[in-house]
Amino acid sequence: MEGSANLNVMIKAARMAGRSLVKDFREVENLQVSMKGAGDFVSKADTAAEQIIRDVLMEARPNYGWLAEESDAVDGKDPTRRWIVDPLDGTTNFLHGLAHWAISIALEHKGEIVAGVIYDAAKDEMFSAEKGEGAWLNQSRLRVSGRSRLIESLFATGLPFAGRADLPDTLQDLARILPSCSGVRRFGSAALDLAYVAAGRYDGFWERRLHAWDVAAGLVIVREAGGFVAPIDPEGSILEQGEVIAANEAIFEKFAGLVRDN
Repeated sequence: MEGSANLNVMIKAARMAGRSLVKDFREVENLQVSMKGAGDFVSKADTAAEQIIRDVLMEARPNYGWLAEESDAVDGKDPTRRWIVDPLDGTTNFLHGLAHWAISIALEHKGEIVAGVIYDAAKDEMFSAEKGEGAWLNQSRLRVSGRSRLIESLFATGLPFAGRADLPDTLQDLARILPSCSGVRRFGSAALDLAYVAAGRYDGFWERRLHAWDVAAGLVIVREAGGFVAPIDPEGSILEQGEVIAANEAIFEKFAGLVRDN
């Protein structure tokens, strides 16, 4: 796969940050005796990874804007383009020594995500896509699953924690969806959930109360793999409201109907 200059610099940034995070990840297990110590360590690892990504991307494209989890947003001299970055999606997994977390980098142009990279550094899986150029896992082309029956489909979502107010909505979602499918998984990284839909590992994904940096890269990767993505509220915005439904074409409408309860 040969990507554009922008995609190549995104991949470079993800790999550099990934090397830093993998090194830090090896240290996490030794810190589990102290939650505060481990938490502080992971926070520093997260911030360091974001700085690596920012240095690489802004050196290559200094006029682009910047939106990321761990730092203030920056308006670029080029108002039509910005980077949207999550340096460590799946922080809780990372903190607990679970090797399921990723780096997510997206490029937005005039309000549309035109390129995305999701890098699972622990497994060395690089998911990437550019608008009109298809989606890839390392050097292999990605396609969403071909399943057409909900009862055979496997879905992913997030589950509210720490008293979040969306627990009732999620429980109602599960009550509608679980009887109609082959299972629902909660692995703790929305970015990887979307990448797995693109790879056909999941047939669909939905979640509420996300941030733009959680989902931006995944949107273009799913679409370029032949999948559909839409906001839960048909009149809403995925990036602004942080609510998303993703699935293959064959089951999207039925799946979305269950999530939307119509």
